[in-house]
Amino acid sequence: MAGDAKKLQPIIIKRVKKGGHAAHGGAWKIAYADFVTAMMAFFLLMWLLGSTTEGDKKGISDYFQSPLKVALQGGAGAGASNSIITGGGNDLTQQAGQSRRGDGEEKTAKKMSGDQAKVERAKKDAKDLATLAAKIAGAISNNPRMAEFSSQIKLEITPDGLQIQIVDDQRRPMFDSGSASVKPYMRDILTEIGRALLDVDNKISLDGHTDSQAYGNAARGYSNWELSADRANASRRELIAAGMPEVKLARVVGMASSLPLEPGNPLAPSNRRISILVMTKDAEERLLGSKTVALDAGEESTGNPAAPEAKSSP
Repeated sequence: MAGDAKKLQPIIIKRVKKGGHAAHGGAWKIAYADFVTAMMAFFLLMWLLGSTTEGDKKGISDYFQSPLKVALQGGAGAGASNSIITGGGNDLTQQAGQSRRGDGEEKTAKKMSGDQAKVERAKKDAKDLATLAAKIAGAISNNPRMAEFSSQIKLEITPDGLQIQIVDDQRRPMFDSGSASVKPYMRDILTEIGRALLDVDNKISLDGHTDSQAYGNAARGYSNWELSADRANASRRELIAAGMPEVKLARVVGMASSLPLEPGNPLAPSNRRISILVMTKDAEERLLGSKTVALDAGEESTGNPAAPEAKSSP
């Protein structure tokens, strides 16, 4: 009986009804069209790059980097643009390449010419300054009166020119204490140097230096700055009196104790000195600019760029 009941049990079939698809907008079509357009442009660009010679690529690059320059050379305009695409860009490339080579060769030639001129000028300066140093040393050693002061005269060839330093000595000071009055033997030394500089074309820089001891009358406004400038000016007058043209002077400067010869001993007598620099042409350009300016007679420059301006005596 149980088996019969099982056989008679009804079979139930469930059917699920599916709804229709929701309506879609058309935005995907626009995105797809943009994608296809971008891919077409990409493959077109790849095809153009693959079919263009290296010369044409260089010509195109040069045009977009400096279109005005290429246009002035006759490579711009619609015709030139079309010739690049069709393979006629070789003309543009050749023109641009020739222009670059011409400009580069011209610049290289100018640079080599300028460098060569500087080398030749430096050689001439070195030769002339060495001759001048020997001339001054010989003039001093051959003068019995001045030979005893040779230890106070220091000659040195520096990158800026020939530096002639006349240093003070405890027993033989160049000036009276606290004064710009030149001692007689100092006048003789400056006279010999002035005569040696008669035939020199180079400009002269004249610096006065003191030791670090404060000037005794500093309370009244007169300090080592004014004293060093006055001593430099006094030395200038002696050089001019010896016959050196004043137009040779590029500057007259009072340095006080800012540049001691013996930094470890700021009170050393050798720090009190007159420094005469016969400048190289390069040093002249650095000081006076690219064009050397000749100072008129009577002109002078006094002061220290790194310190308060020093006063000079007339």
